Amino acid sequence: MKKRLLQTKRVPRTLGPVWLRWVLFAAASGCMGLGAAVAVQWVVTGSLSIVWEWFMKWPAYLLLTAVGLGTVTAALGALLGRLWIAGALVGAVSLILSLVDYFKNAINGTPLSLADFGLATQLGQVAGVAGELKPPVDFWMALAALAVCVGLLALTAPITRISGRGRFAAFALAFSAAVGLCTPAGAARAAEGFGVDIVTRLDTTSSHDTYGLVLSLWRDAFLQAKESPEDYGEEYMAAVLDRIDEILLADAENEETPETAPNIIMVLSESFFDLTRLPDLTYERDPLENFHALEAESISGDFHSHYLGYGTGYIEMSMLYGVNSLDFGPGTNICFLEDDLYERFDSLTEQYTGGGDYRAELLHGYDDSLYNRTVTYPLLGFSNLLFSADIQQLGFDWQGGVYGGYYMKDSYFFAAMLDRMADINAAGQRAFLYGITMENHQPFDAEKFGYECQIGVESQTLSDEDMAIVRVMLEGITRADQALGQLTDALRNSPEPTIVVFFGDHRPNLFMTDGDTVYTKLGLCPENDTTEWTAEQICDLYSTDYLIWANDAALLNGRAGTRQDSSITAIGPQLLELTGQPISRYWALLDKVSKACLTNTELYFVDGEGEPSLSEEAANLPEQDRELLALRDAVIYDALYGQRYITAAMNEPAGT
Repeated sequence: MKKRLLQTKRVPRTLGPVWLRWVLFAAASGCMGLGAAVAVQWVVTGSLSIVWEWFMKWPAYLLLTAVGLGTVTAALGALLGRLWIAGALVGAVSLILSLVDYFKNAINGTPLSLADFGLATQLGQVAGVAGELKPPVDFWMALAALAVCVGLLALTAPITRISGRGRFAAFALAFSAAVGLCTPAGAARAAEGFGVDIVTRLDTTSSHDTYGLVLSLWRDAFLQAKESPEDYGEEYMAAVLDRIDEILLADAENEETPETAPNIIMVLSESFFDLTRLPDLTYERDPLENFHALEAESISGDFHSHYLGYGTGYIEMSMLYGVNSLDFGPGTNICFLEDDLYERFDSLTEQYTGGGDYRAELLHGYDDSLYNRTVTYPLLGFSNLLFSADIQQLGFDWQGGVYGGYYMKDSYFFAAMLDRMADINAAGQRAFLYGITMENHQPFDAEKFGYECQIGVESQTLSDEDMAIVRVMLEGITRADQALGQLTDALRNSPEPTIVVFFGDHRPNLFMTDGDTVYTKLGLCPENDTTEWTAEQICDLYSTDYLIWANDAALLNGRAGTRQDSSITAIGPQLLELTGQPISRYWALLDKVSKACLTNTELYFVDGEGEPSLSEEAANLPEQDRELLALRDAVIYDALYGQRYITAAMNEPAGT
């Protein structure tokens, strides 16, 4: 019986000579790769005509994407013995990738980058704070098209099937080719052959527009990381250290140490900015009456946040550790570095806690699921992390609800910060509190605040449907402003000297009903895609507002009411300068650098005077400013990539 069963077992049917099936197998794999490549761009761009225009402009980039996806299809097809199953798997993964990119754009207006894969395990939490997400119609159309491709592979299986040793050989060849494309040497050869630049760093939007989603991610994986300084070595870094000391000690005699050590309350206010600067919108009354009144008592100005619509966790790391995305290889998520990298330099927090007089705590109005905070913040010197559930267990007096819109109220959150400050002061220490608010976080659904908007607003440009979205932004920022007023009013009555650093992490994207942002609608930029923006437009929209306020004007060293532009990498040194804390060479150097450069990213550069350029090279910088940037680059390279010849010394005061 067993013998008869074996004899009747169905053997997959094949047609044609072996050499022809090899040719057809390769051709079918390539066609499936091409179909998947087109489908990805179809979903990403939302139009087959745009995909065609892209192909006509850069045909080699679509072909290289097809080659890459085709080799993976061939390898899987040979391994599984069913090319149509391999095609279905490659098509499914490609469509999922394109959908993630679409959702990323929907959430914060920026394409998917290699760094975002650091948040892959937290995709559910990210979607949770973004509101309802639905695949676009183009996704379903692309899915149907790929289903047809897979069906054709199934129908043509008899003439593409390879068996026996030939199947093993096909797998070995295709697998080797796929792996070769994912090695530095193979990537370099492929890039040269297809004209792909794997040397120049581009911002994510420009890279995607040029190379397409798949090739852009592949390209970022093989871009060269930070280059070493010329003549790098122990002698070179010793000379760098000597030059840093020479620059820092030249001004040391003019520095004065304040007599009072104040509490520090830093507030990252979600999506806060001065929306009265938007054209065409007229308000019934000032929605930022507290912020505007406090500016007369504060140091305030434009705050260059480096991001638009997202990036909160990256902003935190840059602010507290003094690094930015250009300091690492393309696609590196600075919230998910190796743990020891966060300990190479003493953080901003540790400039205060190092002497034992300060206790640092993080308060966050959401849960602990995002941006690896439970790992990074303790490494940066924070003794305690309090998230939403922890804050609600503090037991301080509070009248009213905890939640506003979808998240914790800013007013409740600030009451919690005051409660923690009081407890820390009662224990004989100064408080360094870093708070991250959530009440004004997206989504900006019309029903978010129960259709409430305290302040009337009108526009001659926007439709009623678009204005419903604007009112949600307006209500969220108004609530943030009111909470700020309550915080500073409470501190005016406190005997404890306290400095408040308040800033918006980025502007909200605020997508309108037709997919454009409010900024495009109001004429602040030509389109959502930043590739056509001027340096001035980028500088404007990638900035928010900030102030540094104190309940004792003496803590601001006579600078109350002054204007000074700042940024996520400048505000830490700015605070240290005010408080006169024991400061390491590293942070003292960053202070000098901030006078030359407020922003330096792949997208744009802003000098110390707030003048924007599209890159550091294009900026009109004096030689002494370029020297400062070069010294910083050498210090960063030595600590993060090199032999750490002077890293320990950078954590000590100048001259030691």
